[in-house]
Amino acid sequence: MKSIITVLMCLAFPAIALAHGGEDHGHDDVPAAPSAVSGLPRVEAATETFEVVGTLSDHELALVVDRFETNEPVLNGKVEVEVDGAKSMAKFRPERGDYAVDDKALLTTLTKPGKHSVMFTIAAGNDSDLLEAAMQVADASGTTANAKPGALSSFPFSVSAMGIAALALVLAVATARVIRR
Repeated sequence: MKSIITVLMCLAFPAIALAHGGEDHGHDDVPAAPSAVSGLPRVEAATETFEVVGTLSDHELALVVDRFETNEPVLNGKVEVEVDGAKSMAKFRPERGDYAVDDKALLTTLTKPGKHSVMFTIAAGNDSDLLEAAMQVADASGTTANAKPGALSSFPFSVSAMGIAALALVLAVATARVIRR
């Protein structure tokens, strides 16, 4: 009877086992986080030297650059942005402490829905680095070009359905054993 209860408990709570993925919480190959505050497309990239966070609006790509280890802002540096062959130098805005790219060709490319490879070349003082990131831009309806509707939303349901089916099977086997005795 104890083994049946153990099996039932394991089947009844499969979501607990899936609650935490195998991520290592490192900084390598971190996908861009969706912007929960503004809803605007964001891009994030980091190396051992610099990190950059960018927010795309209709009229500019605003960039905040800082040193990775100290989180010290990089002010008056040189920042070049490249997207699908379109390059532009970002202009430093001392009043905001950030950089802005307002090049029409680059923004036209970057505002198209889909996934874009973005390259940042940053030089500040004696340090320079090349950072690469991906930016996902949604279409007017708010869905991304590569999104698969329902892929994640059906996952918990399918796990629950499998758990219920397994539970029914275990109960049927246990009932059959009790009836035979």
